[in-house]
Formats: sequence, C-alpha cells, structure tokens
Amino acid sequence: MFSTRFGLRVHVTRHARERMAQRNINEALLGELLETGQVRYKDDIRLWIAKEAPGRQDNLICAAVILEEMLVVKTVMHHFQWES
Repeated sequence: MFSTRFGLRVHVTRHARERMAQRNINEALLGELLETGQVRYKDDIRLWIAKEAPGRQDNLICAAVILEEMLVVKTVMHHFQWES
C-alpha cells in the first residue's frame, strides 16, 4: 500500500492487522482513512488519523501512525473520540 497524501509506502504492523480483523476494517477502508481522515499530530512523527465511516455504528475509526521512512500503522481503533 502507498499513501499519496504522505508520499510514503505504508507498513501495517501485525498488531494493527489483528485489530483491523477484530473490528471489521479492511485494507480499502484503512486506505481511505489514511488518505482523507482528519490528522492530529502528537509530535513531529507520531499522529492519529480519524474518520467517520458511513454505515458503521462504531464511529470514529482511527489509525495511530508513525512517520518514518514509511508510514507505519501501529494500531487501528474504533469508537474513537478526540480529546478536547
């Protein structure tokens, strides 16, 4: 997978793939999330990307990612809420 938005190849960790399977989030939905979701940075390399997914009852879905030589998806969450 490649992220046009970030200009980087995407690596999805084993942990993130397990969470995606548990939460019924496929690679197409993850790709859409990474390309069009709202981004909030924790610092220069750590960030969250979240987006509502139409037809799902567990909005928001969110990916915790790290910007390195590639975009590393560490985990994928659902029932996510932004902190104030």
